[in-house]
Amino acid sequence: MTDATPLHVQVRLPLDRFDLDVNFTTTHRVTGVFGVSGSGKTTLLETVAGLRRGAQGRVRLGATDWLDSARRLRVPPERRHIGYVPQDSLLFPHLDVLGNLHAGRGRALRGGNHVAETMENVVRVLDLAPLLRRPVTTLSGGERQRVALGRALCSGPRLLLLDEPLASLDAGLRRKVLPFLHRVQAEFSLPILLVSHNPVEVQALCEDLVVLREGRIIARGEPRAVLTRPEVFPLAEHEGFENMLPARVIESGADTSRVSLGTGADGPALTVPRSALPPGSALLLSVPADEIVLALEHPAGLSARNAVPARVEEVQRVGPVCLVTARVAADSPPVVAEVTADASTELHLVPGTVLFLLIKTTSVTLYEDPGQAG
Repeated sequence: MTDATPLHVQVRLPLDRFDLDVNFTTTHRVTGVFGVSGSGKTTLLETVAGLRRGAQGRVRLGATDWLDSARRLRVPPERRHIGYVPQDSLLFPHLDVLGNLHAGRGRALRGGNHVAETMENVVRVLDLAPLLRRPVTTLSGGERQRVALGRALCSGPRLLLLDEPLASLDAGLRRKVLPFLHRVQAEFSLPILLVSHNPVEVQALCEDLVVLREGRIIARGEPRAVLTRPEVFPLAEHEGFENMLPARVIESGADTSRVSLGTGADGPALTVPRSALPPGSALLLSVPADEIVLALEHPAGLSARNAVPARVEEVQRVGPVCLVTARVAADSPPVVAEVTADASTELHLVPGTVLFLLIKTTSVTLYEDPGQAG
C-alpha cells in the first residue's frame, strides 16, 4: 500500500490532570491512536481538527499548515477540509440519509471535489443505496455509523478522523461494520487517524499505532508488535488481546467452514464458524490469545477441532503471564498465545520450540465482507 500524505502533529495542550504533549509524523494510510479512556486520544483528534483553541505547536498535512503557534497561525476547523466522525455519530435527525450525506456538499464544492462522483462512490462502498430515503431515527446503530462515515467522506476531506467508530456497537454489529471500514481504507485515497481502545480494531485497520498514556506517547510501531509489549499489554487487559489473521474460505458445511490461514490458499487449515462467503473469498478472523492452548505433541481425544503446527519466535513475561509468539504460516502474522508463567516454564518454551496451537471452533470470530458474496 502506498504512503499517504504526511501528517505532522507536534502539539501541547494543558488539561485538568495532565498535559497533552505529543510529537509524531506519519505517512501511513491508517494510523491508530490507542490507549485507555482518559489518556488524551479524543483530545488529540479535536486538536488536529482545530476544535481545541488552547493548543500550542504545529499541525501540518502535506505542505499545508493548519496550526503554527509560533507564527500565530490557526486555520478554523471548517477550512481544514477534515472529515470527523465522533463517537456519537451526531446525524441530523430532521433529515433522511440522503439529506445527511448532502450536508457537506458546500464544503466539497469549495474544495474542488467532484461531488456527484464522490457521492456515487460513497453510496457504493458503504452500501447505502437501500437507506437513502430512510429517516435517520429508524436506523440501527451499525447503519448510523455507516451514514456518519459516508457524510464525512461526502464532504471531500483531505484527512479523515475516526473517534472510536465501533465503540457504541455490540459485538454482532462490530463484525458487520468493520468490513465497511476496510472498504473505505482500500478505496479512498486519504490518510486516516483512528482512535480506539480496542485491539481488534487497530490490528484490523491500522498500519501504524501510537499509544498514549496520560497525554504522552509511550510506544509506536506496527500494531500487533506494539500491543504485545510489556508496557502496553496491560492497557488492553479489559478488552483482551486478540489475534487478527487473514484467511481464505476452502469450503462450508451446515454448521462450520474450513479456511486456510494466510493470504494464499495453501496455509494451515482451520475449522471455524460457518461463513456465508463462497470458496476462495478472503476474510479476517480473530482468536483471543487466552483461548489458545499449547501442546508439544499432536493431541488426540479432544473436543477442540484445530491443532495448528507452529514454531515459537518469542516468549515475553508480562506480569503473571507469558505471551508466546508463534509462526504458523509465512504469509500470515504470527499468533500470540497467553499462558501462565508456570506453564511456559514446564513446557520449556523458547524460540525455536515446535508445538501445536489448540483452537476451539467457537473461539474464532469471523469478520467477513458481504460485498464479496455472490
